[in-house]
Amino acid sequence: MSTLCQELGSLGARIWIPHAEKVWEGAELLEDYKGKILRIQTNDDKELNKIHKKYPKKIKQNAYKIDPKKKQHVPSIINNGIVLVAINPYSELPIYSTDTIFAYRGQAMGDLDPHIFAVAEEAYTKLEREQRDQSIIVSGESGAGKTVSAKYAMRYFATVGGSATETQVEKKVLASSPIMEAIGNAKTTRNDNSSRFGKFIEIHFSPQYHIQGASMRTYLLEKSRVVFQAPEERNYHIFYQLCAVRDSFPDLKLDRQDAFHYLNQGSCSGIQGVNDAKQFEETCSALSLLGFSEREQKDMWHILAAILHLGNVFITESVVEESDELDSECSVIAADDPHLVAFANLLQLDAMEMRSWLCQRRIVSLREAFLKPMTVVEAVSARDALAKHIYAELFNWIVAIVNKALQTSGSQQQRFIGVLDIYGFETFEINSFEQFCINYANEKLQQQFNQHVFKLEQEEYLKEDIAWKFIDFYDNQPCIDLIETRLGILDLLDEECKMPKGTDNSWVEKLYSKCSSFTHFARPRFGNSAFIVCHFADKVTYQSNGFLDKNKDTVIEEQINVIRNGQTKLIKKLFCKDESANKKLTVPAGRTKVSVNPKAATVGPAQRHHKKTVGSQFRDSLNMLMSTLNATTPHYVRCIKPNDVKAQVEYNPQRVVQQLRACGVLETIRISAAGFPSRWTYMEFFQRYRVLCRSSNIQRNNMKGTCEHILKNFIKDTDKYQFGRTKIFFRAGQVAYLEKLRADRRRACCIIIQKQVRAFVCRKRYLRIKRSVALLQRYGRGLLARRQAQYLRQTAAAITLQRHVRGWLCRVRYQKLRSVAVGLQRHGRGLLARRRYHLMKLNHSAIVIQRHIRGWLARRRYQKKRRHIVLVQCVVRRWLARRVLRRLKAEARSMEHIKKLNKGLENKIISLQQRIDELTKENGSLKLLQSENVELRSKVESLAATEVEWKKATILVNEQRAKLDLLEKELHQERDEKMDLINEKDRLEAEKKEEVEKLNVENLTLKEQRDKLNEEILISRAGAEELLKERLQKEKALLEREQDQDRNAYQKLLADYHLLETRAETAERELAQERRAARRLPARSGGASGGHQRSLSNASTASAQDLENVSALSEQTEDDYGYGSVRSTISTSSGTSGVNHISGRPAIENIDWTAGTRVSQSAVQAPASGSDTTSPEVSTPASGGGPAVEGVGLVLKLQQKVKELEKENDRLRRRVESLEKEDSPSDDLTRARDSFRVQELEMENEKLKSNIATLRIAAAEGSGSQELLSQFQALQAEHERQREECVQLRSVLASHTQGLKNVATNNYSSHVDIINEDGELVLAFEAQKKVTRQLEKELQDEQIRHVELQRDFECLREDYVKQRKLVSANLTRSPQSQTEAVMQHEIQRLTSENLDLQERYDDVSDQYRKAKKQVKLLTKKLNEAGIMEPLGESTLVASDGTGTAQHASGISPAHRVASTRGNTSGHPEGRPNLVQRKKERDYLGMFEYRKDDEAVIVKHLIHDLKPRVAITLLPGLPAYILFMCIRYTDHVNDDEKVRSLLTATINTVKKVIKKRHEDLDSTVLWLSNILRLLHNLKQYSGDKAFQAENTPKQNEQCLRNFDLAEYRQVLSDIVVWIYQGVIRYLEERVQPLVVPAILEHEAIAGVHQRAPGGMRGRLASADREAESPVDVQKALDALVMELSSINRCLALHGVDPELVVQVFRQLFYFICASALNNLLLRKDLCHWAKGMQIRYNLSYLEQWARDQKLQDPMVTDTLQPIVQASQLLQARKTEEDIQSLCDMCNQLSMFQIIKILNLYTPADDCEQRVPVPFIRKIQNKLQERQENSQQTTLLMDTKFSFPVRFPFNPSKIRLEDIEVPEVLNLPMLKKV
Repeated sequence: MSTLCQELGSLGARIWIPHAEKVWEGAELLEDYKGKILRIQTNDDKELNKIHKKYPKKIKQNAYKIDPKKKQHVPSIINNGIVLVAINPYSELPIYSTDTIFAYRGQAMGDLDPHIFAVAEEAYTKLEREQRDQSIIVSGESGAGKTVSAKYAMRYFATVGGSATETQVEKKVLASSPIMEAIGNAKTTRNDNSSRFGKFIEIHFSPQYHIQGASMRTYLLEKSRVVFQAPEERNYHIFYQLCAVRDSFPDLKLDRQDAFHYLNQGSCSGIQGVNDAKQFEETCSALSLLGFSEREQKDMWHILAAILHLGNVFITESVVEESDELDSECSVIAADDPHLVAFANLLQLDAMEMRSWLCQRRIVSLREAFLKPMTVVEAVSARDALAKHIYAELFNWIVAIVNKALQTSGSQQQRFIGVLDIYGFETFEINSFEQFCINYANEKLQQQFNQHVFKLEQEEYLKEDIAWKFIDFYDNQPCIDLIETRLGILDLLDEECKMPKGTDNSWVEKLYSKCSSFTHFARPRFGNSAFIVCHFADKVTYQSNGFLDKNKDTVIEEQINVIRNGQTKLIKKLFCKDESANKKLTVPAGRTKVSVNPKAATVGPAQRHHKKTVGSQFRDSLNMLMSTLNATTPHYVRCIKPNDVKAQVEYNPQRVVQQLRACGVLETIRISAAGFPSRWTYMEFFQRYRVLCRSSNIQRNNMKGTCEHILKNFIKDTDKYQFGRTKIFFRAGQVAYLEKLRADRRRACCIIIQKQVRAFVCRKRYLRIKRSVALLQRYGRGLLARRQAQYLRQTAAAITLQRHVRGWLCRVRYQKLRSVAVGLQRHGRGLLARRRYHLMKLNHSAIVIQRHIRGWLARRRYQKKRRHIVLVQCVVRRWLARRVLRRLKAEARSMEHIKKLNKGLENKIISLQQRIDELTKENGSLKLLQSENVELRSKVESLAATEVEWKKATILVNEQRAKLDLLEKELHQERDEKMDLINEKDRLEAEKKEEVEKLNVENLTLKEQRDKLNEEILISRAGAEELLKERLQKEKALLEREQDQDRNAYQKLLADYHLLETRAETAERELAQERRAARRLPARSGGASGGHQRSLSNASTASAQDLENVSALSEQTEDDYGYGSVRSTISTSSGTSGVNHISGRPAIENIDWTAGTRVSQSAVQAPASGSDTTSPEVSTPASGGGPAVEGVGLVLKLQQKVKELEKENDRLRRRVESLEKEDSPSDDLTRARDSFRVQELEMENEKLKSNIATLRIAAAEGSGSQELLSQFQALQAEHERQREECVQLRSVLASHTQGLKNVATNNYSSHVDIINEDGELVLAFEAQKKVTRQLEKELQDEQIRHVELQRDFECLREDYVKQRKLVSANLTRSPQSQTEAVMQHEIQRLTSENLDLQERYDDVSDQYRKAKKQVKLLTKKLNEAGIMEPLGESTLVASDGTGTAQHASGISPAHRVASTRGNTSGHPEGRPNLVQRKKERDYLGMFEYRKDDEAVIVKHLIHDLKPRVAITLLPGLPAYILFMCIRYTDHVNDDEKVRSLLTATINTVKKVIKKRHEDLDSTVLWLSNILRLLHNLKQYSGDKAFQAENTPKQNEQCLRNFDLAEYRQVLSDIVVWIYQGVIRYLEERVQPLVVPAILEHEAIAGVHQRAPGGMRGRLASADREAESPVDVQKALDALVMELSSINRCLALHGVDPELVVQVFRQLFYFICASALNNLLLRKDLCHWAKGMQIRYNLSYLEQWARDQKLQDPMVTDTLQPIVQASQLLQARKTEEDIQSLCDMCNQLSMFQIIKILNLYTPADDCEQRVPVPFIRKIQNKLQERQENSQQTTLLMDTKFSFPVRFPFNPSKIRLEDIEVPEVLNLPMLKKV
């Protein structure tokens, strides 16, 4: 004892002391224990001196291991033993989620905190190991939470025992709970959801330990609750649920709950926090899931409503006259009772017949039967009995249907786990037959518990001759004997029920006389109608009233017959069953009808004797239940009530200790502490642990000796085990130790086997290498010999070579000297030559200058001579012309016959000439008259206007004169008034001065007030702006959160859809296999000799059928892949795709307008790193950033508007150019005539230009009139010449105009005078009309287009003006801070630079357009002149002497240009040489393919593509190829073809992903490619939102015919599906490494400490313990390597950087959730040293993220919960640190913080535990902060996934440059 005191009684030791209210209280020793007086300090900081009576005990003692060397007492064993103590918190706790289930899966009892899931896991594991049925017995008082504990146990089995094929059995098992709660649970004063019946659920498991089915047995339904409820209690829940949804079922004719007699007796219509309508929906869903049809459910509601209406049937008293002297009392029901009518209508029976039998009954004697009226009391009792009977039958039928739905047909029943949820011990003020049966059942269960824990344990030890001290314990067998033995309570009750006139009082008298000898029976001190039974929990007084009736369970048979004759189908099922069905023990609540009918009048007493009462049935069912439980391995859950008032935070220690003692928990711990809980037979032990024994020590005939030898070698303490006759008994923890030794030995054996195998492999390889080396030596020696011979030959040859070489060296030296001399001469001569060349160059330059000057002088002389010569020529030609004219006139006079022939023509010409002269004169006169007329009209108009003005002026003058007279009169009056005003003015001025002085004083005061108010306004405005900013930020965050929730919900639905699709495919595949098996059986029976055929085992039937249609092509593995085999350097430009190439600013759709006021790191680092930021954030100042952000937005919107206008302008230009390119529809003659006219017009234009130039010069010199006159004369002379030529041409063309004249005559008969001889006017007029019509039409179109463009321009201009004003207002606003000023300056600078660049771009574009048009005109002229042939689209360039031109084409190889060198001598005109460059082939960026090749393309491109090949190609190459094929289908406008291609692509990708879902490279490959295909469909869709960064060529390549928006959505869903699959696979790879790497890895040397002394020991066996895949010290490196490999894989396949960030964000969240959940369930990790280790491990992970450039806050912020948990473990825990702790742990929920503080255990004696008052203060402080829904749970949801986004990432790769590499084996694709 002294040693114990020295160990535990030192200073600072923690002990337990008794307490009056708390029962036990923790305290600390203030000094060493020296005597019997203890000086202690309690948890409330009170110092006490206690007399030591019990040994002190450290609180830090192991919670599951019991040290027998230390004396145990109540506080030290409260958390020890094999019984789970579950305390009802009376509120929902976040410790029952799916994550908690998987946290306890695979863990042994004691690894984690005590939990109902730990008990369920223990039962499930023993079912797997021991192949024995298990049972979980949940017991406790009413309201202790037994039903909820049973529900959670079944939920655990449904989760961990779910079958792979998802047969819905698990859901059905869970769905049975809401049904049974609705029809069997009710609210009592002690429990809001009290089970008023007992049930034992057997969950059956298949050989693979998947849930196969279930069955349910019920016990003793409390039928009396249907018709009666105590105050503050309710009827069964289903009635209130029906009343809550009465509006949905109008045919039930229901009302509020308070309107029914069966529901309003307890005066409690509702339960706080329970929605009856919502519960009814859950009940209906569960009924549908379990196979209840709509008709059956409707009949159920009708029966339940009929019961309520039956309770409201009003029975009144009446008197019947039987004789003259006696009158008898009777009862009567009104014929029009609405509730009786409703009861009859709902059950479809005769209302009058039921009305009759509710008020009277039939009595049958030996000879006759007669009717006897019933009194009101009897009638009400009969009515209530009928209601109870109907409800009981409905209850039994529902249980039968549920059992039928839970059973699985055609499968052999395996093992089961039973869950017993039965009523707890009850004691009320008035206890009746129901409470007696309930307490009787609890006595039986307690006896079973005693037998299992106490009796069987000790009897086993005695039977095995184990040294064991017998322990006395409480045995309740005498109480059970009192109830069920001969002449016991039940036996006397049955005997009294058989008596004809038996009553409750007579039965009680028999109890007093017969049972007085039992010690557990007592008679009350007052009254003779009650008796007392001393139960194991308490003494209970039972009132005997109603015991006989409830035991007999009597109901009038005639009422049953009326109901049986009803037309409701369900009623017939309930009341037309065999009587034997009511006697089955499986439905113990069934009743026996003891009433008599006429047909049963002859029944003898012997037959009547076999009818069992309710008590007998209940006793038999309990015995059957005990037999079942005894055949299983039981597991006990004791539910405890913390208080009797159902308060959530109230804890009554005395009440709890009382329940613990009553349920035997303390005795159980005491037995377990002193006993041997583990035992093995010798053979089983030997078979299990044979590996621990050598073969020489095995004695086959003496297994006991062999086992003794094993144990002596490994367990030195003989007290840890004992040997019995047939078994070995072990104390707690020894089996786990042996399991560890066994696992270590087996691991060592495995290593030996591996060593031998590896040695064998190495020897084989060594021998193979040795043979290879000998062979190589043989060939090597031969090679050396041949080389020696060769060497000798070469030596002789070398001598000869040396001779020649030496001579050659001499010659070389000579030649070098000679070349040096020659070089010197050459350089000298070159210098002289350059000097001569320079001189010649100067001379040549002088000659050139002289040549130009002389040429200029010669040209001037030439021009002067030319003018003189021209003048002379004109004079000479005029003279010659006159001579010719005279000669012609002479010839005309001499030629008579010509005159005769042309007489008519001359007359016509003369007449036409005269008419022309007349018309000319008349035209001139008319023009003069017209001009005079215009002048006269203008004069007349001016005179008329003058006259009107004169009249107005006259009127004004008169008016002014009248006004002047009036003014003179007023002037006189005003003079008089002025004198009066002057006098008054003086008086007013004096008064005004006084008022001004007063106002000045008031003004000063008001100014001061104004200044104060202005200051207040400024302060309030600043506060309002900050408040507004905060509100906007909150609204923005709320909108983002709602968007994420919607996207997350959609992605979850998408995941569920794919999961259901997978299940459907699995079901179809299984169905197909079954069909094939069914077809195969007849074939085998028929003796067919056909071979057995199988499909692919790892592919679905559908995929096999698809692959049969594709020809098998061999996979090629060449290394030379052409273009596609290397990564293009152009693809690197995609990193800047989010930046506009003109202005350097981000595109509008890529700006993150939600950036707020934070500075984006990615936006700052983007230019440096070159990485793409598809959604870059606009960097804004930290404060006052609102206006700056708004100004930036407006500037960028204006730029977008300007861009759109530029695009429209470019579109119009391209249209004009396309119209110019189109050929004219006219023929060659018209084209030639047009070209001739163009040349003439150009000549005329040049002449006009020269004339205008001369006129300008003359006007400048002052001689403009003379120059104009000379030009007029020259024009007149030219006109005369052309006129003479026209006369000659008309004479020649006269013969060709006859046909035209006829046509003209027909068309212009009334105006034939306008036709000339050759029809030229007709042709000109007709052509002019056509041209006019065409021009008018084009003019109208252009006017309409101009009006539209002008309207759009005006709208845009207005928007531009408004936005410019806003921008100027924002930009000119005075800066509030230095940051804002800098931002404004930067915006102005960028805007000005942008505008300058835009102007430069416009100028260059105009110059380019002009040059292009000029080149086209020159080319056209050269073609028409015949200088060169038409070149189509070829390019003409001037020769540079080389004859070649180089063309750079990006990725594709450059085309060579063929050139020809011209010779100027062959062209006398002296025009320059022209070089024609060969046209470069212009690809359209698409692949042509045939419809028949589609399957082959999809197979080779998708199905056969290997990741190792794909990483050598361009990232996303399959996506580009598929899109180019889509472009081809769009080009040919083949709707069916594009639909077929996309469908085949989607289906094949799905099949590949499903087949290779465990191959990360394959899934990532197609994640990247499908995403790239999605980006391509967006980029080339034609939508303006996706064209911002396209090049003009890419815009031309947009889809023209198809809108693939729906397919984009489908592809987006597929990308989400693949992404979710990748995340699941990565989580599976990372999960085994999380706990060892984050929690268990210890990287800091010197901080490692031993596990705290108070940690629970791990009792799990070695094969139960989940072994880590790596060493703990290497786990962190393994995790980092795993993450690096994942990042490398994503980078190799070209996944978008934004998607990589989202992948690691999800992975880091999973790592954080898994680590935090494990930390919250392991007490051994909650200490200061481990917190430091965890923080270091997390910092290592964060450093890795920074090294991989994953420092995005979204990634690292997901680790904050576990980071804060580690910081919480390291932080100080004093009252001063409460606020800082709450602020630091903002990412942890209140439950998590409190849990960590409760689990925190000091690592050594230098620390102290966290005080309870401190934890309560922390809890109160945390309750003040608002937590969202995700922070109200204890464990983090490891299945949570962030909504994934796919930012648009356009590609800069040109489609026309894409080539198909040979490795893809796609020769059928033809590039177009």
